[in-house]
Amino acid sequence: MEEAKIAIVADWLTDSGGAEKVVLAIHRMFPDAPIFTSIYDEKKLPQFAEADVRTSFLQKWPKSKKKHQLYLKWMPMAFEQFDLSDYDIVISSSHSCAKGVITKPSTMHVSYCHTPMRYVWDDCHRYINDYPWPRIVKKIAPCFLHKIRLWDRLAADRVDYFISNSDYIGERIKKYYKRDSKTIYPIVETNDFYLSSEEEDFYLAVGRLIPYKKFDLIVDAFNHLGKPLKIVGRGPEMKRLKRMAGKNIEFLDYVSDEDLRMLYSTCKAFVFPQIEDFGIAPVEAMASGRPVIAYAEGGALETVKDGVSGVFFKTQSTEALIRAVQKFEGKDFDPKKVASSVADFGRERFEKELMEFLKTKWKAFG
Repeated sequence: MEEAKIAIVADWLTDSGGAEKVVLAIHRMFPDAPIFTSIYDEKKLPQFAEADVRTSFLQKWPKSKKKHQLYLKWMPMAFEQFDLSDYDIVISSSHSCAKGVITKPSTMHVSYCHTPMRYVWDDCHRYINDYPWPRIVKKIAPCFLHKIRLWDRLAADRVDYFISNSDYIGERIKKYYKRDSKTIYPIVETNDFYLSSEEEDFYLAVGRLIPYKKFDLIVDAFNHLGKPLKIVGRGPEMKRLKRMAGKNIEFLDYVSDEDLRMLYSTCKAFVFPQIEDFGIAPVEAMASGRPVIAYAEGGALETVKDGVSGVFFKTQSTEALIRAVQKFEGKDFDPKKVASSVADFGRERFEKELMEFLKTKWKAFG
């Protein structure tokens, strides 16, 4: 592989999240590899300032950096127009259209799949119902998503090897793409987090304020509980959530990495009610010694150990979350045991597993 010419492909680079952290980790492994992406916001992601980022025609479209969802219809075309004929290995990081790039038969395409597109497969109905689209958009959306679904299934066949970011996603890849995959958990910089001797009287939730993250469930539950809650994140749900929230709930919007580490290490517990493909934020909280109150589905089942590093609740309801918080408050958690339970999710493990996978497949591919 030392002589192989490598390219990296990402859906979009417009905000900081789990997928972007994976792209950055791959970039650090292969710093000379260009990154092809539909849209790039250099102000939001300065960590890519030294990277060779190459964007599509969507980069110059109105509001593309803030509202990339508006241009999903054109993203398949955007990725198909990238010329990757000069590369021996293409590594795509995909939860949307990046895996649909076209490569030569002699090019090995490995796709790190965060999830098959949720909004065109199992979650398509919920996305249409939950998002505050105009009524006319909701009516035409099923036809539009049907076409994207057909393209997505076709695009999956262009991938030579799939990597899943959890066993849960591996099952979804098998279901919708009829393909096997290798699970390599995403990188979590566990060494960046620390245990604090001071625990403050507040719960913490972190993430993009979008419907499927279920922040409305958290707000409703803590309105009833009356316990202090801090929410870190921004998104289209912000105004609605603030209108719902009582005085015990504080919205912090965006915070620095340093402040986030402090919040992780001093909160009573991290609240995680959504179904997530993997869930980097809960692992970061556990690396800080803080237990997680999690919905018992998705990637959380592979990272949170019930009774050791957190507690689960089995239905996505206000009542179930309230009971889980009450159950949590009757238990004692050892911060050192919580942190040690996720010690194997660091950068060294990710880079080693990914490199071994690439070398093995490249040898067989050639």
